[in-house]
Amino acid sequence: MVERAPQAEALAASWIEPARPLALRIYALRRRIATLAVALMAVALFVHVMFGANGMVIYKQKRIEHEVLRKQIDQAQQENDRYTQRIQGLKSDQKAIEKEAREQLGYAKPGEYVYVAPAPARSAPSANHSAKK
Repeated sequence: MVERAPQAEALAASWIEPARPLALRIYALRRRIATLAVALMAVALFVHVMFGANGMVIYKQKRIEHEVLRKQIDQAQQENDRYTQRIQGLKSDQKAIEKEAREQLGYAKPGEYVYVAPAPARSAPSANHSAKK
């Protein structure tokens, strides 16, 4: 094995010598290469932050959606409050009960008359059922 050592050194030297100028050039440009690598990583991070799965674009869309849903919740809450007040009025206020009985059920006090408007008459279908051209 010892006798083959010079051959191995010669083989290694034959591979290293052509690569040495390239290695020296890379070593001389190491700061520029590092700066370029950091700049590329910063650009990649920026793209990810802006357009990634939870990026700023998605965040703005979600914020708008949140505002729309908040308004819908507020409207539903107001409607719920109106219904709650109406229910409380129907449970306790005699005038509200009387009003609903008169309007919904057609009730009347003794001596009063309920007038019901006639239903609008439908026009009779024409005798000629042919298609118009």
